[in-house]
Amino acid sequence: MRDQTGTNSPITIHTIFVGQPQTINDETGTWHSSIFREMVEGPVELTEQGLAGDRVTDTDNHGRAGYQQVCCHPQAHYTYWNERLGLRLRPGNVGENWTLDNADEAAICLDDIYRVGTATVQVSIPRTPCSKQAKRVGRKDWSKLTIDELRTGFYLRVLEPGVVQAGDEWELVDRPCPWASVRALNQLVYRGGDPALAQQFMAIPRFHPDWMVKLKRMIQETTGVV
Repeated sequence: MRDQTGTNSPITIHTIFVGQPQTINDETGTWHSSIFREMVEGPVELTEQGLAGDRVTDTDNHGRAGYQQVCCHPQAHYTYWNERLGLRLRPGNVGENWTLDNADEAAICLDDIYRVGTATVQVSIPRTPCSKQAKRVGRKDWSKLTIDELRTGFYLRVLEPGVVQAGDEWELVDRPCPWASVRALNQLVYRGGDPALAQQFMAIPRFHPDWMVKLKRMIQETTGVV
């Protein structure tokens, strides 16, 4: 089954990045992160823990087992911000593992299963913008901008290890929740919406517990029911 994202072209890995924990000293102070990832050329092994050669620094918020093995960011987001804000962002500038061509978060759904290279992956959750992205990009308002425009990127879990490389196309294997797009979940959490739809999201198997809390808070704020 070929991916159906509203475009004539399949989702494709544009670039692959891996990194290790670093200590950064800049005008904001001293901080620790793996966000300055480096581009990888050629085939890369993808294991159940993530890409070979990649390790997150903040294990409390990134790399959570079963949810955050690959961080993805659409190339279209960079194009959008460069045109809107006059920035010169390039693939890898928000610390993702895969920059993607033809990836539309309004058409990519939670629990989608894709064959990529010889690996099989599944969409798990949207990415949450953080202060380290803001430092990397050089915009203190980066988290707000990302949330306001719902251009977050998203994570994958690895169902079957394999080998991937830039240029690999995504082949859609299964879409059990065609209503549950990445953008729809972001919209519920950050802008509010239908509590019934939120309940549907929370019923997705292996739904991330932190996002469960976010949706319960949204329902409470919308309905007043604890």
